[in-house]
Amino acid sequence: MLHFIANGLVAAAIILQFLALRPVRILIALLPPGRLRFSWYVLTALIIIFIIGYGAYIPAFWGSHERLSDLVVPAVFFLVACFVLLVNILSLETARNMQRLRVFEQESITDPLTGIYNRRYLERRLTDEIARANRYGMPLSVLLIDIDHFKRVNDIYGHQVGDLVLEGMAQLIVTTLRTTDIVARYGGEEIMVIAPSTPVKIAADLAERLRKIVENASFEVPIELDCDISALGVTVSIGVACIGPHTKDMQDLIQSADKALYRAKSEGRNRVVTGNTTDV
Repeated sequence: MLHFIANGLVAAAIILQFLALRPVRILIALLPPGRLRFSWYVLTALIIIFIIGYGAYIPAFWGSHERLSDLVVPAVFFLVACFVLLVNILSLETARNMQRLRVFEQESITDPLTGIYNRRYLERRLTDEIARANRYGMPLSVLLIDIDHFKRVNDIYGHQVGDLVLEGMAQLIVTTLRTTDIVARYGGEEIMVIAPSTPVKIAADLAERLRKIVENASFEVPIELDCDISALGVTVSIGVACIGPHTKDMQDLIQSADKALYRAKSEGRNRVVTGNTTDV
């Protein structure tokens, strides 16, 4: 009887070790190449060695389990297999939950239409950047970008075309500006750019370069939208502001950029205007 129990425990341990390989395989597929992924490959090899060792134990000690104390080793084999399986399952679930959290966090700070950051993230990040700039005496500029006559685009060609233009505009801005700049949808057709460590003059030059690129660009309209055009060109007005004596917090900085944008639009659009030149 003890013989069957011992062999049963070892056989069950082998089955559990085989089951433990599945979550490891899934976890390896989730991980990028690197040391962590290699470590799980090593663990896979160890599990296979355990399976081979357990399999060799049964014929090697066949019929040698005559006392209760002889069940200690098979019981340890079984408990170790349970532990390995449980750890692997928990590791896989932890990795999946962390992945879900990353996706959720990304979705919570991303504008669903344009794929750039949303206003919630913009305000939080701008507050942090202003505090950092004030602490270390570094320049910080913002660009407030507005698509000219965007309402006309929606009225004439429909909101689907307007969404395509807005999405294309956001991606054009991201690819045009520097990797250190933070691009976010401020509201409606307005997009704001945070330019850390950037004086207002350089920010204005950056805005002018962006304005020219947009002016020469065109946004394709899919034929299935049944519009009269296949591509649409737009222009932008940009207000630029920098922190300084008159703009030390987020509200002042945004208000300065908004006033500059209003001037750009009232002066004919398709231009860059800098606000609060005393803050240079």
